[in-house]
Amino acid sequence: MERMSRSPTGVPGLDEVLHGGLLSGRLYLVDGNPGAGKTTLAIQYLLEGLRAGERCLYVTLSESEAELVAGARSHGWSMDGIEIVEIIADARELASEEQLTMYHPAEVELSETTRKLLDAVEAYRPQRMVLDSLSELRLLAQGSLRYRRQVLALKQFFAGRNCTTLFLDDRTTEDSDLQLQSIAHGVISLDSRTPAYGHSLRQLQILKFRGSGFRSGYHDFRILPGGLEVFPRLTASEHRASFDRDSLSSGVAELDKLLGGGIDRGTSTLLMGPPGTGKSTVALQFAAAAAANGDHAAAFIFEESRPVLLGRAASLGIPVAEGQGRGEIFVRQI
Repeated sequence: MERMSRSPTGVPGLDEVLHGGLLSGRLYLVDGNPGAGKTTLAIQYLLEGLRAGERCLYVTLSESEAELVAGARSHGWSMDGIEIVEIIADARELASEEQLTMYHPAEVELSETTRKLLDAVEAYRPQRMVLDSLSELRLLAQGSLRYRRQVLALKQFFAGRNCTTLFLDDRTTEDSDLQLQSIAHGVISLDSRTPAYGHSLRQLQILKFRGSGFRSGYHDFRILPGGLEVFPRLTASEHRASFDRDSLSSGVAELDKLLGGGIDRGTSTLLMGPPGTGKSTVALQFAAAAAANGDHAAAFIFEESRPVLLGRAASLGIPVAEGQGRGEIFVRQI
């Protein structure tokens, strides 16, 4: 069986979701509402190609080259080495009295836009390319059938040119464009939602990845200076480790006697009770006893602040040596 070559994305965590990256020479759709991070992901992808010595092309139908360069600069990136082709309709060409045509102006403009796009690809022969965005082609097509035929023609054009292509779409239509998703080899969907409190939550989902497996489900990501960072969804069954099935002591002889020697390693124990009954204290005692025996313990706290927890532990005489090594306790406030 022939092994397909991969095109790494350069986005931390995303290649793990894609099992190594995109398949080279294929066409992919990256969709999301405005501000979801599509352009940032696309630039990261081209910069990764630039580092690998590949020819990279960014064709923009909406943003100007100056806007793209400014956006990249905000992440500390330089677009030097990436060919940027700006295709923006010139109203003067359509309004010219010298131009005689039997076609609707939008049809003429669509043909001109497509011709300029194909000419740019033929002239530069990129190995990685981004088209930003499909919403402009959709508006020019003025119909779903013509738009689908236009995208299909572009797909056929890129086939056999060894060019991995990202089409960006900002979901400006009222309904989800399933026709477009059916044409692309893969679909990366970017979403965000604002909870009742805290920061906005951003999630990424691979809706389709033809010819390869991938990690399904929603994956959290964030946009920082420096680009996107994806946190792949965790599956418990993929993170198993062998260990000695012994009992863990609490450090309190009487409590261990009630538990038959302690709690079994590898199990989950729920501590229940009204506020002030000692749940956090008992949990801390188990963590401190584990650290004293050379194990590594971790405490994730929600309601209490870290300084209050450490102060209370000190007042009760429970030793908490912070750290991430053996004999230490890692304390993280959520």
